[in-house]
Amino acid sequence: MEKFEKLTGIAAPMPLVNIDTDMIIPKQFLKTIKRSGLGVHAFDEMRYNQDGSENPEFVLNRPAYRAAQVIVAGDNFGCGSSREHAPWALADFGIKAIISTSFADIFYNNCFKNGMLPIVLPQEAVDVLMKDAEKGANARMTVDLENQVVTTSDGETFSFEIDAFKKHCLLEGLDDIGLTMEKVGAIDSFEAQAAQSRPWV
Repeated sequence: MEKFEKLTGIAAPMPLVNIDTDMIIPKQFLKTIKRSGLGVHAFDEMRYNQDGSENPEFVLNRPAYRAAQVIVAGDNFGCGSSREHAPWALADFGIKAIISTSFADIFYNNCFKNGMLPIVLPQEAVDVLMKDAEKGANARMTVDLENQVVTTSDGETFSFEIDAFKKHCLLEGLDDIGLTMEKVGAIDSFEAQAAQSRPWV
């Protein structure tokens, strides 16, 4: 997993509330167990017309936001059914951070396991960031995980809280497997001692 330290990029405004996991990645795309390749289906039903053509009104189809790395969203982002494919799809699209007033718990925790930073801020802060995102590709937002600050294109800053352990994992690029591999020396030592003390096992 890539380390997340500091990001300066385009932010896409998505003021819709209750964007659920089925909207992020519809159920027909849940057959795969690979994390890659799902980005093309992110927000499928909003992003494409019935004939498969792109919906020009959807924010991520607009030229200014095709390379967006941040989403500024309405309340309760990631609600609905528990599906890890939702953060997989967003990450594969290129999203690195999502800012909202609240997230569904399972989606929130899955973001960290997939290298994305979900940021919870008060409504007044999200309103300012939403307006900044609406400026388009020329307005670059900065997300600084180390200092826990989001900065608008005009230099206005907002501090956010984050669990220290989750912050450590993102800064070091550690998912569950990476965390286990940090302990590989202790695991090997335990296995060697166990083999000596219980050779019959």
